[in-house]
Amino acid sequence: MLKTYIKVAWRNLLKNKAFSAINIFGLAIGMAGALLIALWLQNMLGMDRFHEKGDRLYIISNRDTYQGESQAWTNTPKIMGPTLKSDFPEIESFTRIEQDDKFLTSYGDKNLVSSATFADAGFFNMFSYPLLKGDKTNPLKDANSVVITEKYAKALFGDTDPIGKTIKIESKYLVTVQAIVKDPSSYSSIQFDYLLSWDLAKKMGFVDENWSNNSTYTYVLLREGTTLENFNAKIRLFSQNHINVGDNEIKSTNEIFAFPYKDTYLYNKSENGAYTAGRIQLVHLFTWIGVFILLVACINFMNLSTARSERRAKEVGVRKVVGAQRKSLILQFIVESILISIGAMILALVAIVLVLPAFNDLVEKNLTISILSSDTWLFLIGFTLLTGVLAGSYPAFFLSSFKPLKTLKGKLNTYNKGISVRSILVVVQFSLAIILVIATVIVSQQIQHTKDRDRGYNDNGLAATRFTGKLNGGKIYQTLRNELLASNAVLSVTKNMSPVTDRYSNGWGFSWQGSTESDKRISFDRFSTDADAVKTLGFKLVAGRDIDIYKYPTDSNAMLLSETAVKQMRLQHPVGQTINGDGQDWIVVGVIKDFITESPFSAGYPMVIFGPKSWFTNIHYRLNPNNNTAANLKTIEAIFKKFNPEYPFEYKFIDENFEAKFKETQSIGTISMLFSGLTIFISCLGLLALIAYMAETRMKEIAVRKVLGASLTQVTSLLSVDFIKLVIIAILIASPIAWWIMDKWLQDYSYRIQIQWYYFVIAGLMAILISMATISYQAIKAALSNPVNSLRNE
Repeated sequence: MLKTYIKVAWRNLLKNKAFSAINIFGLAIGMAGALLIALWLQNMLGMDRFHEKGDRLYIISNRDTYQGESQAWTNTPKIMGPTLKSDFPEIESFTRIEQDDKFLTSYGDKNLVSSATFADAGFFNMFSYPLLKGDKTNPLKDANSVVITEKYAKALFGDTDPIGKTIKIESKYLVTVQAIVKDPSSYSSIQFDYLLSWDLAKKMGFVDENWSNNSTYTYVLLREGTTLENFNAKIRLFSQNHINVGDNEIKSTNEIFAFPYKDTYLYNKSENGAYTAGRIQLVHLFTWIGVFILLVACINFMNLSTARSERRAKEVGVRKVVGAQRKSLILQFIVESILISIGAMILALVAIVLVLPAFNDLVEKNLTISILSSDTWLFLIGFTLLTGVLAGSYPAFFLSSFKPLKTLKGKLNTYNKGISVRSILVVVQFSLAIILVIATVIVSQQIQHTKDRDRGYNDNGLAATRFTGKLNGGKIYQTLRNELLASNAVLSVTKNMSPVTDRYSNGWGFSWQGSTESDKRISFDRFSTDADAVKTLGFKLVAGRDIDIYKYPTDSNAMLLSETAVKQMRLQHPVGQTINGDGQDWIVVGVIKDFITESPFSAGYPMVIFGPKSWFTNIHYRLNPNNNTAANLKTIEAIFKKFNPEYPFEYKFIDENFEAKFKETQSIGTISMLFSGLTIFISCLGLLALIAYMAETRMKEIAVRKVLGASLTQVTSLLSVDFIKLVIIAILIASPIAWWIMDKWLQDYSYRIQIQWYYFVIAGLMAILISMATISYQAIKAALSNPVNSLRNE
């Protein structure tokens, strides 16, 4: 019986090639879009869930309240891990992970520079990164140990067996390759080229025992049977008990807790001191988008199928007369839709293969389809069958309901009976499409609004280079600075704690004349400079002067404040004030306008800028605009290579750093735009199907009207007006839903736009114009038809 159904379905598809092609193409677009989203979300949902002991792996996190807001963060003191392990028997193992400065790694005449990753010996006992070769028991046993990935081994050693080979770190620390580890997969949020022992970090002077210095990540493996609730109750005040000792003037209210490591990638944003948001919101959003686009494609299939009802009516009538049951007819039409779904799936897979590289660039992933995996084939088969049944269900029940007597007498008129259902389907289609269009408009406006924001510095021709190798420590910085200024390639130079676009440090506990105990709970972002920060970075000075250790030797403990910091401190005359913080007194010499660090979408935090008694990791320099940029960089590179010859000269333009902060949001906007465009396109196919159906069922009416003198415009309007009404209804339904969704989305941004009424007008007009173009084609075609052909059988 099934074989017969397939044969009949296949003949029907071949008999109506144009109809079948449109159906397959429309469904293929929806399936390809939904599968791309599914592939992306599968990667996100699978992140960090491959570890065998994942159910017992946790990251230690902090919780505290600043400026009246409860916050959570995953950085912890370096001493946290070993102290927790010694104090709590519930911990089976621990490791700290820190990706530190870029190090020079040397073997023979081969030199590579990459970010070093430090880890404790318990790393491989906790995480499932397969060791392929070498010591598989304890490869990070001491300061002389290093574990390298396959890729890094190939880059550093070529085809030579690296096990037991000695490599040099930073030209002075010798380490031996103990093992080769498999390259971390795309499902791992911890990516590394090589792992160094935490004992080496101590030897290099990177480890401190300051309980207030949250600067590394601490992971614990709890013993079997340990409940997270009980463990968190025991460790809650652990940090406070170590910080609040002696006669500390400022008492900590910090709490710590363990959070499941497998959830850290998805729940990477804290709200009210708990990890309840983050990438999981993106998963929810694009799950709905994937459902929307597939649903729109299925609705399109339904409209196309029912549009042909007149042509299938006699077939149904004959089948029923010769004894066919309704259930067999339903099965026949379902089989036909599944065949179309199979064809659409094949076309969708071809499309995915073609666009996947571009999609990977967009989402910054390395997504692949595992063709050889049985799970993949089971999913694709199930997805194809589900889509076929979903898309074919309504046409199957609709077509099988025809009465044989009416169909065989040619008296079937399904227009009044079926138009309401199909109209609803079109309204749903366009509502979903318009929601996506409005969302895309608002996302693009939010991005542009933030890009136009006053950044607080001048990034034109401003570049930064990180201190590496011999530049660390600042012993030769003065000579380097002088040569840069004398080269005519730069106008000014300043060294700083971080790039001006980033925040490397923040802290609390500051006090000043008139401050209260609650003021010590204000968290300030930190920055630093030796001189010429205003001149080089383009800060806008509001009061006082810039820090300049070369003009004013006493500026070693000078400080600049941002305007927000002055407001938070309630200082009427800030210049000359003494601020106590970080264990010393700082003298305020100037006030600058706020500048953006970290997220450009946030309102910004109070900022303190320390003088030379602070620490530095970067040098900023402003290029001379009178020279060619390439020539400037070549000169600057020669100077850096002179003082740091073993390291490549690396730089970043600050404007590019700032633009990179929009990449994730822009990607979301671009993906939304692409899928909203696809949804509109598929919806127009459905609209085309519906007007074709109306023209087919009202052909004699149109012919009579034309014989009686109706003009081309009148006939076109007859067919068009009802559809424009459907699109307008869709706009009215979609607009409040889109406003509610996007208003919730904008709440995540402190610096945000107000949703304007004309966003909805733009989206609505776009939908009306596109639908009118679609409708006009078929309506004019019907209006131009010869009435004789429709009336000659009367």
